[in-house]
Amino acid sequence: MASRAVIARRIFGRGGLGVAGARAMSTGWWGGVEPAAKDPILGVTEAFLADPSPNKVNVGVGAYRDDDGKPVVLECVREAERRISGNLTMEYLPMGGSIRMIEETLKLAYGENSELIKDKRIAAVQALSGTGACRLFADFQKRFLPDSQIYIPVPTWSNHHNIWRDAHVPQRTFHYYHPESKGLDFAGLMDDVKNAPNGSFFLLHACAHNPTGVDPSEEQWREISYQFKVKNHFAFFDMAYQGFASGDPERDAKAIRIFLEDGHLIGCAQSYAKNMGLYGQRVGCLSVLCEDEMQAVAVKSQLQQIARPMYSNPPVHGALIVSIILNDPDLKNLWLREVKGMADRIIGMRTALRENLESLGSSLSWEHITNQIGMFCYSGLTAEQVDRLTNEFHIYMTRNGRIRYLFFPLSFCKFKLILLKHRIAWIPYSD
Repeated sequence: MASRAVIARRIFGRGGLGVAGARAMSTGWWGGVEPAAKDPILGVTEAFLADPSPNKVNVGVGAYRDDDGKPVVLECVREAERRISGNLTMEYLPMGGSIRMIEETLKLAYGENSELIKDKRIAAVQALSGTGACRLFADFQKRFLPDSQIYIPVPTWSNHHNIWRDAHVPQRTFHYYHPESKGLDFAGLMDDVKNAPNGSFFLLHACAHNPTGVDPSEEQWREISYQFKVKNHFAFFDMAYQGFASGDPERDAKAIRIFLEDGHLIGCAQSYAKNMGLYGQRVGCLSVLCEDEMQAVAVKSQLQQIARPMYSNPPVHGALIVSIILNDPDLKNLWLREVKGMADRIIGMRTALRENLESLGSSLSWEHITNQIGMFCYSGLTAEQVDRLTNEFHIYMTRNGRIRYLFFPLSFCKFKLILLKHRIAWIPYSD
């Protein structure tokens, strides 16, 4: 039988294995691969699932739940699936995705009667939810403006950093959250916008900022838009929660509409994970507003070229669900009622939490709970306090203290609120 050295010469030639080949033969091809760090959000779920405690609670991952802690499938989605079953094919979509889905999605962001849509000035492609839309744009930014960088708010959804890092776009940060007030650091934000180099890219959360739940007011958005115009900055909006924040998709798109009114060219990532509950379907849209139709055609063609070696074309099932719902007036109205019901319930949870804290006689202000919006609350818990909640009480959340509302099954579990070093923590107890 041939020796390893003989085999190596046959494979690599007389020049030998080289450094890489020698390492592969001695340790195996992937011997140098170290385990990846746990994702700060998904790692919480992994730890939660591994915990055998019957009283464990996961308040970390952003997914809507009913009163029994169960996942929710909207009735409009159920009806759309009934129409799909046995009636539609599962052929490949074009590289750009479902045209019907994209058309209706753009109306949600840019307006039902938007002249920009009519003038065909928007380059848009179906994306793998909001994450995929952000990644496509990051790669587009790097390919066509390789010397640019992106300004990202502090804090932000942790995956934003991963997306632009892996696209090799340099990152800067700008002030956003004010820990003392638990609100918006508007002065710091505006200073950073003014001091950034002219023509900078900024990542903005259109509504229900993740993880803080802190949004600028309409007046503040107008000031931000004005300063962006002065500095010729480019705004890229991540809109993951349209309709899920206030219950009104039009209201939740107000920041984008303000920028459009002021004549900005923008980019926008949209997702149906939260507002239609299509978490696992990975259906979203990336749009880029252009100077004219010719430019939009060119930009769309390049976005499709970027998508081609990534995933070739997007999945069809989620796109079918969305297009059926949004193209049917009755189903769309049902969706609007259901998304408002989810948003109202979250708002009610915020009110109940604040009232319970205040009824306990706390001397601290809890206004931030009802001032913040969306499914997340930036609680102010320290990493050490989060660790204690996990280790002692089996309550799981990200170590930055972000909690998800609708975090407890009302029918069989309540949360007793206690103060820990002037912060809040939750200890579950049985009825």
